[in-house]
Amino acid sequence: MEKITYQRQKVYDPALRLIHLWNGLAILFLITTIWLSDLFDKGSSETTLWQLHIYLGYALVLGLVVRIAWGLVGPRHARFSDMWHPAAWWQAIRHFDFNSKPRFGHHSLASAAYLLVYLLLIVMAVTGLGLAAIEQSMGPFNAWFGDMAWLEDTFEEPHEIIYYVLMGFVCLHIAALIWHEHKDKTPLAQSMVTGYQYEMDSNSRSTSGDDHA
Repeated sequence: MEKITYQRQKVYDPALRLIHLWNGLAILFLITTIWLSDLFDKGSSETTLWQLHIYLGYALVLGLVVRIAWGLVGPRHARFSDMWHPAAWWQAIRHFDFNSKPRFGHHSLASAAYLLVYLLLIVMAVTGLGLAAIEQSMGPFNAWFGDMAWLEDTFEEPHEIIYYVLMGFVCLHIAALIWHEHKDKTPLAQSMVTGYQYEMDSNSRSTSGDDHA
């Protein structure tokens, strides 16, 4: 059996990797504070957790603002244009074929989900700031919405729905990384640590396919 060899390319810059880590940890800790708040009855502990949740929300807002800016002015593979592949999305839907051609950079089909998640995160950030103003009299929206308790449901319902969608995305994202690494025999998860992506070269890919025929 021929040894599998890979092409390696530096794709993700240090700033993008740091932003990815920052936002990922912010989302993880935000979810954790929600889980922990369910373990406490009304009281000082729950209040402290919700205040911590709000500060973590500020951290996520900061991370999103920086990511949007970097997506506009950063290096090639940090830009949102690297995620924009409408032709590939249309072909996948039209032919119900989700096996995209390998490329360095964001996966041409998965990038549609990434862009959707960014939009959901923006909505979640805005509704979260609204809730912080209404429920805790905190944040930049307090001057506008602090006295508008009747708007609470307007902010709360989409905020909670997106929370569950994001939990599903995180689980699916991790599962997809594991599945693709096993299926394609190509390291993926480490790309946001080292910045390098690997692609199996054409001869190795052909041989690997023969081995699994």
